[in-house]
Formats: sequence, structure tokens, C-alpha cells
Amino acid sequence: MKIEFSLHQIAEIAKKIIEAKPEKVILFNGEMGAGKTTLIKNLCQYLGIENPTSSPTFSLVNEYETLNGEVIYHFDVYRLKNQSEALDMGIDEYLYSGNWCFIEWAEKIPDLIPENHSVITITQLDNGNRLLELI
Repeated sequence: MKIEFSLHQIAEIAKKIIEAKPEKVILFNGEMGAGKTTLIKNLCQYLGIENPTSSPTFSLVNEYETLNGEVIYHFDVYRLKNQSEALDMGIDEYLYSGNWCFIEWAEKIPDLIPENHSVITITQLDNGNRLLELI
């Protein structure tokens, strides 16, 4: 799936992503400022998170619970120096929990990603829009 969108359409894009039935582990690729965290916030809202969400840059993972009791994990592993740090925090337990796992900067932990996962790549376009590709 490829979609060009503006940031004011991001809630609609989140709905389309979930309707496409991606794997529950989703890797988010894109440059700093591309909109990865903003998209994840909208995905969380669409899935039923009512409380505000934030980037887990310093905590590495934020956990949210939906109104129907589903759990969503949002990872930002940008600050990790190596994959061992991710294992030390127990990332494998999260990734194989069967819950939604949204991972920013997953290229830092390539050997830890489950075989069944989806990838969202966001590219900033010259016109200010974004191009999203879901694989």
C-alpha cells in the first residue's frame, strides 16, 4: 500500500493502515521529523487509546491499554548502543506477546525483530506531504 497524504489527513491514514490488517509488530522507518511518532499517536487513538500518548525516547517503551483491554507497546530504540541493551530490557517478551508493537528506529535491533512483521516507511516530499508505504 502506498499513500501520499498531508498531516491533516493522518487520522484517516491510521484507519486505512489498521484496515489493511498489518502484522501486529510494525517497524516505522523515516528520517527524524518525518512523522513516525505522530502516526503512531493516531494509530493508538484509532485502536482505542483515550489518554495522551508520547514518544518513549527516554523510557524506550511506553505501554498503553485500549478501552477493550488490548495492550499497545510503542518503542523508540534510537538511543540504544547495541542489541544487547534491548535484550536486557526484555524486548523479546514484548515482541512475542501477541500485542501491538510499534517500533521506531528498528534498524538498531535487526536481529531481534520477529519474522512476521510489517514495515511502514514515511518519506517527506518537497510539497510538504508525506509518502507512506506499508509492506
